Amino acid sequence: MSKATRWAWIISLVALSGAGLVLMFLLALSTNNRQLYEQYYGWLLGLNVAIATFLALVISIAGVRLAVRMRRRKFGSRLLAKLAGIFAMVGVLPGLIIYTVSYQFVSRSIESWFDVRVEGALDAGLNLGRVTLDTLVNDLSVKTRSAAERLAAENRDAALALALERIRDQLSAQDVALLGPNGAPIAAVGIAREALTPERPTSQRLREARTQRVVSQLEGLDGEAVQPRIRVLAHVPSSSFSLAAEDRYLQVTQLLPSTLAANAIAVQNAYREYQQRALAREGLRTMYIGTLTLTLFLAVFGAVLLAVILGNQLARPLLLLAEGVRQVAQGDLTPKQVFASRDELGGLTRSFADMTQQLSDARALVQRSLSELEAAKTNLQTILDNLTAGVIVLDPAGRIETVNPGATRILRLPLGACLGRTLAEVPGLEAFAGEVQRLFDMHAAGSEAAERDHWQQSMDLQPPPDAPAGRGPITLLVRGAWLPQQARLLVFDDITEVVSAQRSVAWAEVARRLAHEIKNPLTPIQLSAERLQHKLESKLEGPDQQMLARSVATIVNQVGAMKQLVNEFRDYARLPAAKLAPLDLNALVNEVIGLYGAAIEAGRLKVECEPGLPRIMGDATQLRQVVHNLLQNALDAVAERPDGRVRLWTEASRAEDGGLRAVRLVVADNGPGFAEGVLARAFEPYVTTKSKGTGLGLAVVKKIADEHGARIRLKNLPAPPEAPPGVAAGGAQVSLSFSTFAPSSPACPDGASTVAGAGS
Repeated sequence: MSKATRWAWIISLVALSGAGLVLMFLLALSTNNRQLYEQYYGWLLGLNVAIATFLALVISIAGVRLAVRMRRRKFGSRLLAKLAGIFAMVGVLPGLIIYTVSYQFVSRSIESWFDVRVEGALDAGLNLGRVTLDTLVNDLSVKTRSAAERLAAENRDAALALALERIRDQLSAQDVALLGPNGAPIAAVGIAREALTPERPTSQRLREARTQRVVSQLEGLDGEAVQPRIRVLAHVPSSSFSLAAEDRYLQVTQLLPSTLAANAIAVQNAYREYQQRALAREGLRTMYIGTLTLTLFLAVFGAVLLAVILGNQLARPLLLLAEGVRQVAQGDLTPKQVFASRDELGGLTRSFADMTQQLSDARALVQRSLSELEAAKTNLQTILDNLTAGVIVLDPAGRIETVNPGATRILRLPLGACLGRTLAEVPGLEAFAGEVQRLFDMHAAGSEAAERDHWQQSMDLQPPPDAPAGRGPITLLVRGAWLPQQARLLVFDDITEVVSAQRSVAWAEVARRLAHEIKNPLTPIQLSAERLQHKLESKLEGPDQQMLARSVATIVNQVGAMKQLVNEFRDYARLPAAKLAPLDLNALVNEVIGLYGAAIEAGRLKVECEPGLPRIMGDATQLRQVVHNLLQNALDAVAERPDGRVRLWTEASRAEDGGLRAVRLVVADNGPGFAEGVLARAFEPYVTTKSKGTGLGLAVVKKIADEHGARIRLKNLPAPPEAPPGVAAGGAQVSLSFSTFAPSSPACPDGASTVAGAGS
């Protein structure tokens, strides 16, 4: 039990004790026990004054505390003050009205009791009491009849107890009962224990109630043992149109106020007590007025105290609930305090606490789900960022929603800056966007849509007009799929090198078959032609002999050319595996350029080797062929230009921290460069711009580079400013980077690092 509750019980017991003493005093008077009155009047009066003073002090303290709470703006103080004021007004106003009426009645009537017209005055007093009681009886009769009509209109047998309890509260009755046609109780509510078995009215009263709709009776004012009360019996109209509907009656019993009952009894007994009280007129005045005043004080103080207690009891769960709502509004979902009671307010606080706990659990679940979703999103983004394939997600309107770095790298376009735009709005992707849209439309409308959830197609993507020189078309393998809500997914890979490798493999197979099928007949053809010349040359003369010699020479020359072509295809198809060994690249270069002394002396070839290069792992025989092919191709490209120049150099590629990354061999010329259609397929067999040639030179270089794990790059050099209009390139450059080094890397000899050749 809390401290506030204990104090409330103590004060309530004090108030009940004071009221009991007053009732004992009135009981002594009502029984005409003058000796008891004269013997205990003094100390009963003093004790009641002390109790009233104590109650006034308690109420004053409670009022001061409430005023301090309101001044400090504590939460709930206004609600508590409002409830206390409402309950106090309910108790104080009726008490003041009754006190005023009773005081005026006592003050002005006592003297008239002893006037010569005492009989008329007593009759007037009796009439006044009777009118007051009749007013109460009539008022209760009217209210009871209205309640009976409302009860008939509701017609809810399942909630009779609640309806009767509500009627009892509205009428301030002691008990309310619903009776059957024979007066037997159907349902009853009330304060007294006998309310559960109310007194059954007589048949005569039931008939009067059925005829007059309502009858009333005032009991307990004729010396009966029961407490004065008003009993009203009202007929409940039937809401059913059935002829077999039974009559029901609403019986309401209301206690008369104790003061009013005492006054009524006193008026009735006044006449017979007139002679006895005539000599004690002043004492009688003092007794009545004093008792009335003390009763008023006790009633008022008790009402105010009860108002404070009830207001606090009603306000506490509401304050708990309001404080919990304020905390929840601020985001605090910690467990909330519950008001320990079994009524609806206590259940409301428990329900609110349960709701708050459910909200807390739901928020924790949401936060956990958000964390898991964020982790999954982060994982997905990490996967997308590290995919070598390009990924583009389009929303239902075709706008770019998500791209990964792979897409930017493959398409070589800043797709990250194009979010929210369609593919067709990205410069250079107009044709790609149209083809993608066509494939999605075909997949959505075609029969394959029900069989496969994606489509796949290879596409050739041309570079945009403003692309840098040397950038050729790329081949993409594009896969498309539908996502939920009509979003679309594009995944594509750059298969340019794969396609080139497939072409190289195909050409190797073609070369092998050509070498096998063509080489064997070439020797018999050449021998047959020479034999014919040998047999017929002596038998012919003049023009015929010359024609024979020319024809045989043509056959022999063409057979030789075909043999050379077949040998090149054979070498390409049967290129042996590289035998890697420590190799000085500078020394190898100097060895090969010895074959190009004439070009060096003519100033068409310039060679520069960076000294101190580490040795690489390579096959000297194959790398000689690489250097020879590169130099020969470059010299052929500038053969028709009088200012044609070829430059070969070696260098070391280093990282930012100074560490060695690769050794590079570079050959550049100032010729016309690679054609746009050739640059992307330059390493494929039979792709060449020469009028005479098989196009196997760079294909063999690429194959040897792959055997050495080296990276080969081609590009067109930018045209010089003085170049005439229409010239897009200022030459071609081929670079070969080796990243596999020998275990020990001594510097190359001084002779290898000298500049071979001169010229501008």
